[in-house]
Amino acid sequence: MERRQFLQKAAIGTVAAVTAGGIVNAPAVHAQKKIKWKMVTTWPPKLPYLQDAAELLAKKVELMSGGLFKIKVFAGGELVPPLQTFDAVSKGTTVQAGSGVSYYQAGKAPAAQWFAAVPFGLNGAGMSAWYEFGGGLKLWEEMYAPFDVIPRPGGCTGPQMAGWFNKKIESVDDFKGLKMRIPGLGGKVMAKLGATVVLCPASEIFTNLERGVIDATEWIGPLHDKLMGFYKVAKYYYYPGWHEPGPFVEFVFNKTAYESLPLEYQAILDAACTQVNNWTTQGFNTGNGQALDELITQHKVTLMKLPDPVLADLKSHAKDAVFDIAAKDPMAKKVNESFERFKKIVGPWGEVSEKPYYNSLADKYKLKG
Repeated sequence: MERRQFLQKAAIGTVAAVTAGGIVNAPAVHAQKKIKWKMVTTWPPKLPYLQDAAELLAKKVELMSGGLFKIKVFAGGELVPPLQTFDAVSKGTTVQAGSGVSYYQAGKAPAAQWFAAVPFGLNGAGMSAWYEFGGGLKLWEEMYAPFDVIPRPGGCTGPQMAGWFNKKIESVDDFKGLKMRIPGLGGKVMAKLGATVVLCPASEIFTNLERGVIDATEWIGPLHDKLMGFYKVAKYYYYPGWHEPGPFVEFVFNKTAYESLPLEYQAILDAACTQVNNWTTQGFNTGNGQALDELITQHKVTLMKLPDPVLADLKSHAKDAVFDIAAKDPMAKKVNESFERFKKIVGPWGEVSEKPYYNSLADKYKLKG
């Protein structure tokens, strides 16, 4: 029996104990070994649906294991610096689990960027399908294996916004010389257009924008952008988020530590990841809508759509940037080929399902107060 099949069967008793209202203690847990792990994240303390998700994962694992498998969670900077989460998990000496975003590992593994978001790529549903049925998760695992790390999808934040700017964007020439916080493949596109790409953790973005260290930033979406207070220091809020149409965060586990767990505990951890992945995704779907309304009506944010010619130019440059990275790295090439094949599988269905729904069937809403 293959390992994945075994884990699926081992998880039946656990998952059966999961209901829409929560989790009851799972009677299928027979392994009496007590496990204590530490988990670090890139997120600030109490950040909704991100740091919260890590805390929720720990609670679910403890409940489903009958209190035998415990994970202590540390926010970014509490145990290790925010952007060193992956490294700590990879070493596995004191930390066994983490939460962050795969494109932060682009310097170590260029292919990592594909598992977070691809400019003009798949939406959240498409990314989920690619992970599960298009071989995406297997490639993700293959890519992280040399680092002794196992990844799991940690939730989709929904289509991102294009970002906060202090000047209007009327052509791609307006990006030249712009200092912008934008990671991942989107950052590669902006660099091609003459922007200076700046990477910094969440805790530094507001101050950098306020002091002029950066001229613009993207972050996540209305919910977290509102919490960060960007509307206080930037004039224009642009959409759509061309660079991250279906972005996912990740849970990562030290591979050696994961594989040393009893198989039932592995199944519990995977089942908890699946639940939290869905919880995070739906939390963002709800929270972003509520926050966008507040930004528009209460904070009088100037919402702007990137002009169609700008989006067309961005798309052209995005294709070039993705091709360049894939051409230089064998693993990135392999992942990109898988990604592009899957786009062609699900794309036609989107043309006759979601696209006409939003264009012709869905209710229309005002975007300005």
